[in-house]
Amino acid sequence: MRSRYSAYVAADINYLLNTWHPSTTPLSIEAGTIPNWCGLKIIRTEKGLENDDEGTVEFIAVALFQSKIVRLHEVSHFVKEDEKWLYMSGEIMENLQQAECKANKTGRNCLCPCGSGKKFKKCCGH
Repeated sequence: MRSRYSAYVAADINYLLNTWHPSTTPLSIEAGTIPNWCGLKIIRTEKGLENDDEGTVEFIAVALFQSKIVRLHEVSHFVKEDEKWLYMSGEIMENLQQAECKANKTGRNCLCPCGSGKKFKKCCGH
């Protein structure tokens, strides 16, 4: 899960496609559609250990996309085949655009919604 998040941050499309289960892999991923991910919080995991064949990860990820903060809350399902973990599917719990500081767009001096505790301009907004 964390490696796929890192691949999204780096826009490493080959890694993303190679870690997707063949039965659910998209034909392509357009790099321009990947937001600027700036925060990941793992909520819970089920299974997914070395001796397991499947696992679940619930997470919240925060991104900057088209000058707005977007928060993705998802429960992802993974399977292990040939000792390799593959993303099977995900259930989106919520996918929200967030406004900061009671404004319609992200305020540079507001706390970053990724949860770092830093001001937006020193974190996801740089």
